Amino acid sequence: MKSVALVGNPNSGKTTLFNLLTGSNQTIGNWPGVTVEKKSGKLKTNANITIQDLPGTYSLSPYSIEERVTRNFIISQQPDLVVDVVDSTNLERNLYLTLQLMETGTPLVLAMNMMDIAEKSGKKINISKLSYLLSIKVVWISALKKRNIHKLEKEIESNQPEYTYPEYDERLESALNMIQDTIRDVVPADSLRWYAIKLFECDEQINNELQLSEKKKNEITEIIATAEEIFGESSDSIIVNARYDFISKIIEMAVISTDDFKASLSDKLDIILTNRFFALPIFVMVMWLIYYLSIQTIGTMGSDWVNDVLFGEWIPNYATSVLKSLQVAGWMQGLIVDGIINGMGSILGFVPQIMMLFLCLGILEDCGYMARIAFVMDRIFHKFNLSGKSFIPMLISTGCGVPGIMATRTIENEKDRKMTIMLTTFMPCSAKLTVIALISGTFFPNESWVAPSAYFMGMLAVVGSGIFLKKTKLFSGPPLPFVMELPAYHFPRAANVLNQVINRANGFIKKAGTIIFASCVMIWFLSNFNFKLQVVSQSKSMLKFFGTILSPLFAPLGFGDWRATVAVLAGLIAKENCVGTLRIAFGGGTATAFTESLRGTYSAMAGYSFLAFNLLCAPCFAAIGTMYKEYGDAKWTLKAVGYQTSVAYLVALLIFQSYRSINNDSWQAIAVVLMVTAIFAYCLVIKKDKEEQMFEVQEEMKGSTIV
Repeated sequence: MKSVALVGNPNSGKTTLFNLLTGSNQTIGNWPGVTVEKKSGKLKTNANITIQDLPGTYSLSPYSIEERVTRNFIISQQPDLVVDVVDSTNLERNLYLTLQLMETGTPLVLAMNMMDIAEKSGKKINISKLSYLLSIKVVWISALKKRNIHKLEKEIESNQPEYTYPEYDERLESALNMIQDTIRDVVPADSLRWYAIKLFECDEQINNELQLSEKKKNEITEIIATAEEIFGESSDSIIVNARYDFISKIIEMAVISTDDFKASLSDKLDIILTNRFFALPIFVMVMWLIYYLSIQTIGTMGSDWVNDVLFGEWIPNYATSVLKSLQVAGWMQGLIVDGIINGMGSILGFVPQIMMLFLCLGILEDCGYMARIAFVMDRIFHKFNLSGKSFIPMLISTGCGVPGIMATRTIENEKDRKMTIMLTTFMPCSAKLTVIALISGTFFPNESWVAPSAYFMGMLAVVGSGIFLKKTKLFSGPPLPFVMELPAYHFPRAANVLNQVINRANGFIKKAGTIIFASCVMIWFLSNFNFKLQVVSQSKSMLKFFGTILSPLFAPLGFGDWRATVAVLAGLIAKENCVGTLRIAFGGGTATAFTESLRGTYSAMAGYSFLAFNLLCAPCFAAIGTMYKEYGDAKWTLKAVGYQTSVAYLVALLIFQSYRSINNDSWQAIAVVLMVTAIFAYCLVIKKDKEEQMFEVQEEMKGSTIV
């Protein structure tokens, strides 16, 4: 079985190419010990070839989790071939990874993707000359338009010839040769050059792995010190500059640029979409449209049918008739129909809305807009002394909080990483979307501001918490700079978007079939039995007993009712349980009856307060467990959970009590308060931005001489 590794920079088209090469023959999981997604599949034209899609990375340095996974696979697993997917529009940056791959000595093929876009931008790349200069096979392709893929498949199936290592400055090569002579008896011959380069770079992981003798370590240290004295730079800078010098020569001989100063369509769009004044309002409008389509219109049409017809009539009526014909005991009928079918149905009814939400988010991500949002939020975050890198985990958390928390590993600053773990789950995940949809559809059926306000409430909680926490000793200090690539805009590929939607929906349904199923059974049992295990009415059940004890805590928030209280507690297991628990606690019945019961028990603002609390409070047990794993400390985990719950309680309290004090009949007042707060924060950002610009101008004037 031939093993092929697919490697490339983020946004180079690697995933699109992987889908083309493997088709539906894919398996998806996680790398052992990490949450980075692992994809593998069989080549469509040859089932004996397995293609492994490695995480997108800019280099083989061991700094980020993606870099470590990619490097360990290539060095330890030693694939038979590496296909390096190169973005032809950013050749200089992409060839940096190519050189590092060549340094490993692994058989290599270069897949020059987006050649059509490069030509439109005025670049002509001589593929034959590039192949000659690098001494490896180079194939031009367009993964998006499926061009020349067959030629790449032939190169994958064939055996690739050996190539010569890229040679750098003579003085550097002399130092590398001396290091190779020093470690020749320690490392394999075919990896000798790679280990020499890593030791020259002072790679800590390689130093620990080789465990060289003190004599060898001293010899290598002297070699590096001599080289640094000759070059006048640190050893890692010497290697970086040598690679880029090599790349510059390659590009000079193989690339002709006919128009270096022509602005692309992406550049023109970014003038507006990343504008200092317009970027945030445009983002707000985009998110409002997404939630409007998901919660108010298209997604709701599907959810209404699932709730009212599928789980409201067809399945319950059929199950009831079958159970009665089999003369099943009444309590068992209640468990199956009222507990399982109604409980899970109330949750699965939101699948169409969740699919619509992720369809919209998938389109934005695939077309390149989400990268712009990260850039815009980085600019805003820095105004409040927050790290721009924190927004990436928060963006991931809109799908699920667990991988979002895991994604904080890419943040080097320990204080920023711990604070991001604490704040990441403020963002509404797919599980919280069920609560958002329930409150929006029940209490505000004709209002389009409720659902998007939940998203921005989470974001405001992040910014407000960041400002507050940065003032404390635990998290004080300036944030690190955030550098990321803005890919060119392009039409989203339907297959990529649909795969993402199906995978997210499938994960949600699987969760409903396991954790939520067990929770529904447990909630039904507690709501129908007393402590003597006798069948009783809900007014005498164990569930009401537990809810009644804690319900006074939530009375100031507007939902001091035992049913809402147990729904909040059940939400700690999985946030979807909030909806299922309420449905069971209100005695099941049809979706319409359930909606009317909620409206008759709670006011509209009590419902919104319930939404705010569940949106911001401690996340599900899975996310809390991930927090503990990332913190490695129970005290830090308790601090995070305590802070999140305190913020949730405070926000819900302010919302409900402010509404009551302003006007008991005008819930629009809370919308005005939120809007004014958002406008004030936005004006503050612009003001601080202008102040920084004035400071920069003043500094420039100080350093200039007036003639």
